[in-house]
Amino acid sequence: MASIPESPAQALDALLAGNQRFVNGSPQHPNQDALRRAELTPGQKPFAVLLGCSDSRLAAEIIFDQGLGDLFVVRTAGHVVGAEVLGSIEYGTSVLDCRLVVVLGHDSCGAVAAARAAVEDGVSAPGFVRDVVERVTPSVLAARAAGLDQDSDLIDSHIRHTVDLLLDRSRVLAGQVASGRAAVVGLAYQLAEGSARLVTARGLVTGEPAGVGHG
Repeated sequence: MASIPESPAQALDALLAGNQRFVNGSPQHPNQDALRRAELTPGQKPFAVLLGCSDSRLAAEIIFDQGLGDLFVVRTAGHVVGAEVLGSIEYGTSVLDCRLVVVLGHDSCGAVAAARAAVEDGVSAPGFVRDVVERVTPSVLAARAAGLDQDSDLIDSHIRHTVDLLLDRSRVLAGQVASGRAAVVGLAYQLAEGSARLVTARGLVTGEPAGVGHG
């Protein structure tokens, strides 16, 4: 069994290495056997919290080539943030001692597309879907105010906005990042390529991990 990453940078490196294996078509499928299942029965010690979009094409353990007990995953449409999400993330970092929080967005995101349509055409979503769209809309407006309107620009803007929102609203997480105990990063997943690229990082005190590119 591989050692558990002990720092935010090591955790990010582990995720990106797993993603590269997935992209290359050579996943190791670690920690997915009966022995691992038995080891986890007394308790869990995941090394990262992952807040991702609920999109069915964004299964975290698959695209990062991880297994049982490795990731504490929270998923909502458009990775929107509410009290339950914040509480879950704080549980992951404070109780489970995860050193890294990842916000995972992706191209062709339906929530971002719906928010864009609402801004451009005034199209309103029905029911509680409207609440999701309204929470994504500020990211779309921020990108457009900066003169950015490509799909990738909107996705990146929303990822950055979510990272900022987590740190603005959670004093617990902000304190952990300020002390160097944890970091928060935003990754954008490309559906066709299967690759994840770094969009933003807060609290990686050791600097950018080797091999990480900026989009």
